[in-house]
Amino acid sequence: MNRPKTLNAWTQGMMQNLQSQFERANNDDKVKVMILTGTGKYYCAGVELKSMIKPMHPKKLHDLIRRKNQQLFDMFLDMKKPVIAAVNGPAIGASVTSAVLCDAIVASESATFSTPFARLGVPPEGCSSVHFERIFGQQNADRMMGPEAWVPTAKEAVALGFVHSVADDEDLLKTSHDLAREWIQTGKQREIGPLKGGPDITAEYKLVNAKESIDLADAFLGDDFLEGQRAFLSSKGKTGPAMVFSILKLTRPIWGMLLPSKGTGS
Repeated sequence: MNRPKTLNAWTQGMMQNLQSQFERANNDDKVKVMILTGTGKYYCAGVELKSMIKPMHPKKLHDLIRRKNQQLFDMFLDMKKPVIAAVNGPAIGASVTSAVLCDAIVASESATFSTPFARLGVPPEGCSSVHFERIFGQQNADRMMGPEAWVPTAKEAVALGFVHSVADDEDLLKTSHDLAREWIQTGKQREIGPLKGGPDITAEYKLVNAKESIDLADAFLGDDFLEGQRAFLSSKGKTGPAMVFSILKLTRPIWGMLLPSKGTGS
């Protein structure tokens, strides 16, 4: 991921490129392990919303959000080769939940893991509604995704069980490559997350992802999210964009009638 000026936030074009790279790795017999990392100080700041949300018919926008979110995480779930997330700095939102779907996370000492879904007014995504609790329990899952929005450090993430190991910042890629070579030598097969889920977990999580993607699309076009974005932009002094969200919230009773029924996606 090589957009350091924008903290490697995922645009639609970037996600399409990742999709093609994942497909190429899946279909290339010479590729045994895939390593995903970022450039600059951040691993990834999550999905860049302005690249996703564009003016269009509300039902069409809802479907776009649902499809893009589902495709993003299905990309990780459908990966046939082992994947290492070499997290080189702070990771936010979807970049955290997708990394936890990889076979292992190798984190730099400067890495942190932020999933502030409650504060953003959105539900969990990337199968985290199920996956996080299974790895480190409901209490810790609530701390990360709920109102507290706890941001574990790399060492705390190791203790929670979702990070494999921590390396000095300058040694991150070497440590990741060493782990990849070890896996190649032992013939390691693809497994979902630190719980080492197999095909049964992949099938279950694809259903979870589909449901979460509908819920996320509902939330993105809901009052709580619109108000959250207005308040955030206002706090940053961005009065123009904040006004857009104010208008969207005020007019939602009208355009909201064009949305699919909540929880159905259709």
